[in-house]
Amino acid sequence: MDELTREFLIESQEGLDRMERCLTDLEERPQDTELLGEIFRSVHTIKGTTGFLGFKRLERLAHAGENLLGLLRDGKLSANQAIITGLLHLMDALRGILKTIETDNKEGEGEDAELIGRLHELQHPEAAVATMNAKAAAASSANAHTPAPPIVHQARSSVPAIPDPETAPAPVDVRGAVIDSKPPADAASESGKPKTITTAASDSTLRVDVILLNRMMNLVGELVLTRNQILQATSLDPNLTLLSRRLDMVTADLRESVMKARMQPVSNVFSKFPRIIRDLSQALHRKVRLVMEGQETELDKSLLEAIKDPLTHAVRNSLDHGIEPPDVRIAAGKDPEGTLKLRAYQESSHVIIEVSDDGAGIRVERVRAKAIERGLIAAERAAQLADRELLQLIFLPGFSTAEAVTNVSGRGVGMDVVRTNVEKIGGKVEIDSRAGKGTTLRLRIPLTLAIIPALIVRSLNQSFALPQGALSELVHIPPERASAAFEYMEGTPLYRLRGQLLPLIFLDRLLSPGAGSTSLASEARAERDNFIAVLDADGRRFGLVVDGLADPEEIVVKPLSSVLKSIGLYSGATVLGSGDLALILDPGSIASRAGVALRSNDEGHAEVSQEEEESDVMASRYLLVEASERRAAVPLGDVLRIERLPLSRIEYIGYRPVLNFDGQLLPVEDSGGVLAAAGGNPNAQVTVVVCREGTRHVGIAVSHVLDVAAGDELFEAGSQHRASGVTLLNDQVTGIVDLGAVPPLPLNPQITSPQLTDWTTETVA
Repeated sequence: MDELTREFLIESQEGLDRMERCLTDLEERPQDTELLGEIFRSVHTIKGTTGFLGFKRLERLAHAGENLLGLLRDGKLSANQAIITGLLHLMDALRGILKTIETDNKEGEGEDAELIGRLHELQHPEAAVATMNAKAAAASSANAHTPAPPIVHQARSSVPAIPDPETAPAPVDVRGAVIDSKPPADAASESGKPKTITTAASDSTLRVDVILLNRMMNLVGELVLTRNQILQATSLDPNLTLLSRRLDMVTADLRESVMKARMQPVSNVFSKFPRIIRDLSQALHRKVRLVMEGQETELDKSLLEAIKDPLTHAVRNSLDHGIEPPDVRIAAGKDPEGTLKLRAYQESSHVIIEVSDDGAGIRVERVRAKAIERGLIAAERAAQLADRELLQLIFLPGFSTAEAVTNVSGRGVGMDVVRTNVEKIGGKVEIDSRAGKGTTLRLRIPLTLAIIPALIVRSLNQSFALPQGALSELVHIPPERASAAFEYMEGTPLYRLRGQLLPLIFLDRLLSPGAGSTSLASEARAERDNFIAVLDADGRRFGLVVDGLADPEEIVVKPLSSVLKSIGLYSGATVLGSGDLALILDPGSIASRAGVALRSNDEGHAEVSQEEEESDVMASRYLLVEASERRAAVPLGDVLRIERLPLSRIEYIGYRPVLNFDGQLLPVEDSGGVLAAAGGNPNAQVTVVVCREGTRHVGIAVSHVLDVAAGDELFEAGSQHRASGVTLLNDQVTGIVDLGAVPPLPLNPQITSPQLTDWTTETVA
């Protein structure tokens, strides 16, 4: 049974349970409109869904009951005993069919004509009375020519007869289907097999009020905050290390369980669109084929409810402005039937929902002209915008390219509603379009509103939380490189990252514009370490320069006051593990405030699939690390994460260092002698680079993570043979860590495996 059918069975059984309770009360209060409305909704919901699932028998029966209930609800009929009896028979019949669907995945072959006819008669009581009178008259006429039965038979008819179990016919239910009158034990003995006991779909689930789930989520958030504080408080006390680690694991499991309880598949929203598209395509005289992908992708229920309206507006826009009428598509050499695709997939800590069509696309010149015409932007400013920036104008309030206002569009509120509603829940909206090819609207929705992973950064002696969903990479600029690393072009600071100029935003200048002159700030910056957080936000890529970094944390997002929200740089607030308050930075707002331009599409490059391009880039990029003053390169595609943790977390099997990593044993390679050098200091912090090696994970102990850089191949002089195990990073020959040489953990703890003799090649200047 597919998930959609299972959900239908659960909801239908719950609806019939409500219907049964309401029918019992209806006999006492036949004029109660609320009871009639509840019964009508239960049957109407079943009928509406059965057409979509293809259960025709169930649909016919529910339709007959819905007609009768409609007359009761409208006051055209009064709920008498005969009608309530008929509705109870309808309820039993619907339950029987639902049970058959659950066990056999089909409706069965029962006959419902008699019950449907009875429900039809109840809709027309006058016709039913006339029919009964006619039958009675015919019966009396026939009885006039038939001798009266003996008196003894009349006496017997007044006494209930006890049927012979061997000769009595099997009872018949209201659907006309024969009911097995034998007890279950007899039926099991006949088949020779034990009867399998299954749990009904409605019994395997429990509906919980969303308010209660929200309350649980808030409590879990408070527990996460307390856990973070306990972890920091006990990091220096070895006696509490095991207890705090256990608390960490239990809290993480509880948080994940509560979040899963709030998750629902996006199919709950997608399932509404086939009907919407059918109606709209007929009204607009379009031929549209709907394609839905990733319906099993799950999203928080509150977020799912919030994106219903934005998705509806986006779909209506695609049909009205995107997909052309059949004759126009034929003239353009296209299939007369357009394609509208709804796609959902998870990417990092976000769910991406795309609405794409193969229609006419958006002509940016028309967008520019309409925006100027409606006074939404000055002509001088519009002339300076790139194509991608011009496309963003369609989200402005009051913008519309429609020539006339219709029932579908033209009022200039649709795309504004899309952006406003999505940004309310912390999401982002992106749009890509090519004239004549089609348009893709992309909604980037956070997985949950309550708890997110964040990097804690420092600036102006304050801590700020930076959401990791927007973080691409980190770059460390030591004091001796600060003066040469930062470049300026017409006053704009830039950093040359792997040959490309990256615009920079200094967080201290953004937070305190009048703190001092640029020259004084540059001098101070040259005397300390600088860190660049490379961010991707709303189609803008930039580097945020901060003074320092702290450990990543799972933070609980708290809403901002109206005063702080009006600043426009923060998306929320949180309490850190240290107990300090921290504001959560909004990368998109920071980029907009600093005037970072949108990245333009490079249309001249060869068409390469995204997967191939990412694979090629990752294969040539390395994580540059240092261990005991020796540099080494770790293939970036193999790096899973970087852990900064206390030395006390490292344990040993024999002489092999290991780490209890998320409940699994992670071997840690220390050929650089990092752990040995820190062994005398119990409070020392060590850095472990967690890597993927085939089907297993390994850790590499390093002193520092220096940079992420692109490597160049090296060839042996005179032979053109590619040199293996080395690469050229930042104009220096650097050895590549051979992850495959890290030996597996020994099966016998008393046996120790030899350490790697050398995992780096000496750096050649």
